[in-house]
Amino acid sequence: MENQLRIRISWPAGSVTATLDPTPTSTALAGALPLTSTAHTWGEEVYFDTPVSPAREADARQVVEPGTVAFWTDGDALALPFGPTPISRGDECRLASPCNVLGRIDGDPRRLATVRAGDPIRVDAL
Repeated sequence: MENQLRIRISWPAGSVTATLDPTPTSTALAGALPLTSTAHTWGEEVYFDTPVSPAREADARQVVEPGTVAFWTDGDALALPFGPTPISRGDECRLASPCNVLGRIDGDPRRLATVRAGDPIRVDAL
């Protein structure tokens, strides 16, 4: 599909790549790359602040698949769930509030389990 954006998210213990769909939020994010931030963890989710603050999109969702690249508009943060969060029911990925869905992590999202709170995070366009 054309106009997809590919990004690399790296931290001291590893990295993942992701493919983003062309949405208003992914376009705003692309304009801010490369960016560096500090990782936070919330259950089996990694999130980190970004310099962009897009509006919540009409198709924002709170329950997503593991490996979804989501944007938490309430916190201007990229949210990367790979398993249950503290408010999940069962083993679903339930985000803090509805988030804009940007795309998916390529490969196994469980690689995000090596991110530690406080780790430096870098996001680059590929």
